[in-house]
Amino acid sequence: MNSNFKIPRIVGVLFLLIFVSGVTVYQILQAPLFSDDFLKETVTHQNQLIASTLLNMFSGILSISIAVLLFPVFTKYNTSLARLYFAFTLLNFIAIVIDNGSVFSLLEFSKVSSEIKNIDTLEALQKVFSEKHWWTHYMSLLTSCFPVFVLYYTLFATKLVPRLISVVGITASVLMFTEMLSSIFGYGISMNLMLPMAFVQLLMPIWLIVKGFSSD
Repeated sequence: MNSNFKIPRIVGVLFLLIFVSGVTVYQILQAPLFSDDFLKETVTHQNQLIASTLLNMFSGILSISIAVLLFPVFTKYNTSLARLYFAFTLLNFIAIVIDNGSVFSLLEFSKVSSEIKNIDTLEALQKVFSEKHWWTHYMSLLTSCFPVFVLYYTLFATKLVPRLISVVGITASVLMFTEMLSSIFGYGISMNLMLPMAFVQLLMPIWLIVKGFSSD
């Protein structure tokens, strides 16, 4: 099996790892951050939250690794898109680091919150730290749309995967971007707009593992 035959399968496996990591981080490990009593829940599950940040970093590194693996493939068709995809994965990694920083800030605040006796001060600080995490979380999700859009646009242009998958991926990234942007401006539409992204991010790697690139 030559290297060109291996690359799409390796990329597919890495994308599956990213998919599983994302579900684990946001649906399970970081669930305490979105609890009504998040200060108590954060302290209780501090090791779980630390693990979530490490897994999030790992996911970001995997995304960069995918861009590196695909760079020589994409440059055969369009060097600018290959560079743009790599640049956006770096940007998304920075957003992940910033988001992780806000998680640690929340965690540290929750540890000392019991020492704050003034209720008004506690509520004000609680709102500040909670809002800070909300902003970094949504900005991270918004930023993640850029590399995904470029990826599926490049796959569409190069016909390396069936165009139906590429079109679904492009559409899913636009829908996710729309939901994140509208939420940031306080006009959230529906989190159901995220579902197509989850679907295609599971479908595409499975296709790559089973079928590889169409030009193989």
